[in-house]
Order: sequence, then C-alpha cells, then structure tokens
Amino acid sequence: MYKAREERYESMKYVRCGRSGILLPRIALGFWHNFGSVDNFENQRAMVHQAFDQGITHFDLANNYGPAYGSAEENFGRIMDLDMRPYRDEMLISTKAGHDMWRGPYGDGGSRKYLMASLDQSLQRMRLDYVDIFYHHRPDPETPLEETMEALSDMVRQGKALYVGISKYSAEQTKKAAEILARNHTPLLIHQFRYNMLDRRYETEGLKDTLKELGVGSISFSPLAQGILTDRYLHGIPEGSRAARNHFLKEKDIGAALVEKVERLNHLAGERGQTLAEMALCWNLRGDHLNTVLIGASRPEQIENNVKILEGTDFSEEELKRIDEILAE
Repeated sequence: MYKAREERYESMKYVRCGRSGILLPRIALGFWHNFGSVDNFENQRAMVHQAFDQGITHFDLANNYGPAYGSAEENFGRIMDLDMRPYRDEMLISTKAGHDMWRGPYGDGGSRKYLMASLDQSLQRMRLDYVDIFYHHRPDPETPLEETMEALSDMVRQGKALYVGISKYSAEQTKKAAEILARNHTPLLIHQFRYNMLDRRYETEGLKDTLKELGVGSISFSPLAQGILTDRYLHGIPEGSRAARNHFLKEKDIGAALVEKVERLNHLAGERGQTLAEMALCWNLRGDHLNTVLIGASRPEQIENNVKILEGTDFSEEELKRIDEILAE
C-alpha cells in the first residue's frame, strides 16, 4: 500500500493562482502522454507516487488523453482507488473538454450538451465526485461564448467542479470569457497555454498582460517544445521519438537552422551547470509572471529531476540576452 513521503511539501514551492485562494505548485504533472491504455500501468502508478512525494499536488488531465481516448482518466481513476484516495483533499485535479472525443455532432466543441456530458463521463472514469478545475480546452467559433461559459458556471453551481479555466484562448477571447463568468459569479481561475523559448505568443500577443490585469492564474504546457528543447534531436531524429513517429511533432519541423539554435542553447545550459531541458524549464519559471509549468514524464526519476530545477530558476541579464539573441537569429 502506498504511503506518501512525510517531507513531500518541503521540496516544492507554491504560488498564489491569480487573485484566488488557491496555491499552485510551481510544477504540475500532465497526463497528455504516457498515461494511456497503451502504456505500462505500474509505471504510471509509480510516476503519480513520485510526483506526490515531491510535493506536486496538481494533476492535469483531459477527456481525450490517451490513447485511447479516455484511457488516461480511466488509469488515473484506478490509481485513485488503489493508492491516492486517502490524499484526495491534498490534490488539485483538473480535466478538460473541447477537442474531439466521440463520434457524431455532440462530441466536440463548446456546446452545453458536449461539455456537461463530457464532465459527467470524466468523473465516472476518474471515480471522482468532483474535479477541482474544469477547463474549456479550446475556443469554439461555432458556439456562442455565452453558452460555453454558462455551462462552466453551472458545473460549479452543481458541485461537479470547484473552479473553471480556459485553454488556448486569445487575450481578447479571455477578456470576454472572464466578463461573462464574473457576471455568473464564477470567476475565471486560470488559463492554460503553450509557452516555451520557441513559442512566446503568450508574451507577444497580449495574453501575459491580460491575465495580470484580470487577476487570472497561469499554467503553461509544452515547456520543452515536445522534446525539441532537449538534447534529443541534436544528432538527428532518434528512432521511436515523437518526430520519427510523426505524432504531433513532425520531422520537417526540425530543420538545420533550428538544430543550430538548440545546439547554442545547449551550450549555454552547460555553462549554467544544467541540461538544456532543465534550463528550458527554469526559463519558463523565471520571475513571477507564470504560476506553474506542466511537465510530462515517461519515468518516475524524470519527475524527481524536474523538481530539483526549482533551485535554479534565476537568470542573469546577460544570460537572458544571449537566449534572446540566439532565438532571434
């Protein structure tokens, strides 16, 4: 029987999520990859144990994480029943809906019917009475924003979600969503978006300033650009890698110019006494503008190593300047 490490809260740092009462760990565990029906269940179980033992209290899922769709939630539900049920009140669990999930006209998007049905299914798969955060996973231009936000508000009123969030919304869409939710007395807690050294739209397209203005929390995904910001692709495309499998990341996306930039970033990381992956995670967490970064993992030891980077999130002005110069070329 799993017993959590007594010192688990000593290694993690926690920050306020926007203007809410919730404290987020600076690192959270995402279930996008490696928690599906095709993956080893005992390894999944060990990764959840390791994360919790390192003070990671936030676990992020979505209805269609797998593969197969729904299987990450199902596996998480099994882990809850086997090991984590005594610690439920120490965990912040989120799920999402908005992308393709089931066949027919009601299994995708932002309609009330899809979102309400999806949350009910997610709760059943995860064996939970409620989630702490429910996200709309992406904007749906075909559905009135009022309908989508009303559905999120009703989830809170029904006690099926404690808080609501959005993902991949633009700055302007975020302002409109927050306004509707405020009228419904269900404030927008958090926004989840892609952010890394190679994708800085969060900064350049106004979202960073918008979240600060609204008092909304922030959590980023893909901090390693799906493995590009590691040493994985410095010497070609490894067999079995995401780029080799053409799954989300395409081989054509990793050209010679990009590899040269990554090589220079890797050299700078070495000067800092870090791996490139460690430096990339630290870069996301530099300063205090971002609450939390979502990590993925395929082995428990990766999670332990990622938590250790919290001691190295400071950058000198010269280091930040060099990073910007490398990326600008």
